[in-house]
Amino acid sequence: MSDAELVLRSTRVITPEGTRAASVAVAGGTITAVLPHDAEVPPGARLEDVGDHVLLPGLVDTHVHVNDPGRTEWEGFWTATRAAAAGGITTLVDMPLNSLPPTTTVDHLRIKQRVAADKAHVDVGFWGGALPGNVKDLRPLHEAGVFGFKAFLSPSGVDEFPHLDQDQLARALAEIAAFDGLLIVHAEDPHHLAAAPQQGGPRYADFLASRPRGAEDTAIAALIAQARRFGARVHILHLSSSDALPLIAEARADGVRVTAETCPHYLTLTAEEVPDGASEFKCCPPIREAANQDLLWQALADGTVDCVVTDHSPSTADLKTDDFATAWGGISGLQLSLAAVWTEARRRGHGLEDVVRWMSERTARLAGLDRKGAIEAGRDADFAVLAPDETFTVDPAALQHRNRVTAYAGRTLHGVVKSTWLRGRRIQADGEFTEPKGRLLTRTP
Repeated sequence: MSDAELVLRSTRVITPEGTRAASVAVAGGTITAVLPHDAEVPPGARLEDVGDHVLLPGLVDTHVHVNDPGRTEWEGFWTATRAAAAGGITTLVDMPLNSLPPTTTVDHLRIKQRVAADKAHVDVGFWGGALPGNVKDLRPLHEAGVFGFKAFLSPSGVDEFPHLDQDQLARALAEIAAFDGLLIVHAEDPHHLAAAPQQGGPRYADFLASRPRGAEDTAIAALIAQARRFGARVHILHLSSSDALPLIAEARADGVRVTAETCPHYLTLTAEEVPDGASEFKCCPPIREAANQDLLWQALADGTVDCVVTDHSPSTADLKTDDFATAWGGISGLQLSLAAVWTEARRRGHGLEDVVRWMSERTARLAGLDRKGAIEAGRDADFAVLAPDETFTVDPAALQHRNRVTAYAGRTLHGVVKSTWLRGRRIQADGEFTEPKGRLLTRTP
């Protein structure tokens, strides 16, 4: 520890080996050692003793729609990354759609990177997009450093990002498998959606009926079959249907390379409590019933579901009308994701080590971010300092994302993020932010 520039000390440090009292030495933005709590601080090093607050690795959110450029009035890198930092997230990976242009060519990626470069308060990486007709762009995007490719199996909601049919999915998967890339998929079957009742209006029950579990289950089964055919790596985005869990478990047992994520809103909100007309709760796939939620938690506990990400998908408030059929579908959750998940996790008997595994370790692994996701020597010195027993009531006016629409308004949550650190530099403390110093990340070859 003799070369340490900074030592962070806590009675509760979450490491890969468990939670313990420790002193974490940092030099050059990297963790150099995790030492006993009473380790001597070397001359010249600054000590930050956070007492009994928990020191956990900065969260890694691999599912964020920043929308910048093109729909910056919905969200931008400045506001999204401030919201992330406020919630203990130190790395996010931006989705390729809802910005204009979408990240579907190398030229479009460069545009996105230029826009983000001086606005990011946290580290930012990028997914590419797989569209009908852009197979030729997939390898160049991979070589340019995207972390994988997003595809829809049903309409995306924006015209510039059309979905793949099964033949187009096969062509994209064959190409991606050839360079061992990763395809991440919004899995809802368009035929099931078209056959479902589409009544519109303010009743949440009608909206839920319009996005049945069978649409997810059928699409996931087809995706698994294609992944098996090509030996490809695939990841199921924002899983909401618990009925698909046996399909995923069976495929893994057979050696199919499939992973899955779910989201805080599926784990903490239920269909039974969504008020009619409250489209701040609208997302696709939808928030389902409490019994379904219980099974998602069970799947997290047994590893069938790998990780938890926000699917932060904001819009301007005027697009959140009281008609569930026409309102924009998306929930803004960056700033509140840790507290929301922790509040429900502790109620169900899970610990913060579980939350770190789901929201930092495994998300970093999904994207191949081997310097993120853990407090151990050689990793980036990215931390969140959390008071896990303190509570707060969600006030939309206190949120950092651009349009302060939230499904969590008025809820009391456990877990207050006291400060957030990026590569050994405190970037947020008690709602005060430093200038943006986040880096743009690319996939490690």
